[in-house]
Amino acid sequence: MVAADRLGARAGYIGSLGDRDPLSRTVRRRFDREGIDLSHCVARPDARPYHSTIIVGRRPPTRTIFSSNEGHAGADPQLPAADVIRSTAVLLIDHHAIEGTRRAVEIARAAGVEVVADFERDSGKGFCELLARVDHLVLPERFAVEWTGTGSAERAVSRLWSPDRRAVVVTCGADGCWYGDSETHESPRHLPAPKVNVVDTTGCGDVFHGAYCAGLAEGKNVDQCVRLASAAAALKATREGGQAGIPRRDVVEQFLAGWK
Repeated sequence: MVAADRLGARAGYIGSLGDRDPLSRTVRRRFDREGIDLSHCVARPDARPYHSTIIVGRRPPTRTIFSSNEGHAGADPQLPAADVIRSTAVLLIDHHAIEGTRRAVEIARAAGVEVVADFERDSGKGFCELLARVDHLVLPERFAVEWTGTGSAERAVSRLWSPDRRAVVVTCGADGCWYGDSETHESPRHLPAPKVNVVDTTGCGDVFHGAYCAGLAEGKNVDQCVRLASAAAALKATREGGQAGIPRRDVVEQFLAGWK
């Protein structure tokens, strides 16, 4: 959401956050600072954000992640009101809280809202049905290859395609991404990653998703969204920190102008 906001989109969080715990307060402060709309966020005493401690090594480049989803609530099964979801241009979902997420997806699809998925694992009951209802699957290579059993990102794009989709994108880090739409899913396209001086890849996948959603909200086609997202993620990799390293629109546009 911060990535989408910095690229000029209006973003809001409609999932759950706690109202007392330190992690939720930190998220709220950061979202307020970035201008993320929290007016429809669901406050629950038992909610707590999914969080990680990430250790980045410089020489050689390494990344170790210690994560926890203790108390994570995700999408609420009944909130926010359906009209809030219908009023959006793009709905970004993940694999947490399947019941509430499926509700949001069904409301969005009935209203013609674009649904983009950031899935990293099979979260159990109801996940297969949820995956089938996504317009834009934007998945990391590891999960896409594992889920499809294809052995390659290129073949995974074709295997994940269905007539109800608008795009399948499989991100491959330094190797760029493979993607397909209604015309190209049988022969997926490859977009190499821009050549940059990598400092910290923390958050690059999230930045890719945020930028892709921002492009969709502007009416860009799949090729344009993938290119915008790739540029934003590459620029993030040149900077330290997660949110701190997310680039703004003018920087991304300047980079795109020189990326051949």
